[in-house]
Amino acid sequence: MANPTRKTSVATGALLILATVAAVAAAALDPTRTETHGGVAVPGHPHGLALAALCYLLAAAGSASIPIALYPLLQKIDTAWALASVVFRSIEAVFYMVAVVCLLSIPPLTAQPDSGGGPGRAVVGSLISLRDHANLAAIFAFCLGAWSYYYVLYRARLVPRWLSGWGVTGVLLILAASLLALFSNTPVTGYTLLILPIAVQEIALAVWLLIKGFDLRPHPLLTESECSSLQSPDASAVERSSRVS
Repeated sequence: MANPTRKTSVATGALLILATVAAVAAAALDPTRTETHGGVAVPGHPHGLALAALCYLLAAAGSASIPIALYPLLQKIDTAWALASVVFRSIEAVFYMVAVVCLLSIPPLTAQPDSGGGPGRAVVGSLISLRDHANLAAIFAFCLGAWSYYYVLYRARLVPRWLSGWGVTGVLLILAASLLALFSNTPVTGYTLLILPIAVQEIALAVWLLIKGFDLRPHPLLTESECSSLQSPDASAVERSSRVS
């Protein structure tokens, strides 16, 4: 019997890779993090800003799509947590979009003659600060959204518990990094050691889903109806199949 969740596992794995790689690439390519002028980061390469903005857009698309791909499966176990993951990771995507707007607003200002001082420099500094705080808000939303689906994955044992437990731990670590960044008024990207575990875990989860998929075997923590719903295809899929036949 074919695994009815195979498409879901492949789509989720691909989206996890897209979102994680794009978010890391955006932070690495963003020239405002490394180039400064007069104490304010002012990029000399607008193409670097454009690439970083593109990566943020991809990260936003991936972030919002992951829980949507998981929702048909997770809602069979816990609708509230499945819906929470969609809501919070969509909020994360919105804040990534704010970061994109901030980045794309910088080049016109740095091209002005007074961009090295006065109002131009102040506006550039404000945009970069807004970008940092948008990223921080996005990570807080990520923590709530990721916690929601990792809880369901852990409870239902749809993936090995060491893998979903790793996800829960990684979420707590990046949450700690976000709180440190909030109270120290520094970019959250400065806490690499606290961010790294969840980044690696999401890639590991993606590889697992692409190769192994979800484990649909029943276990004592789920009710009989929940187990049977996981092991059967969606009603819509059955209806389509009957029409074709």
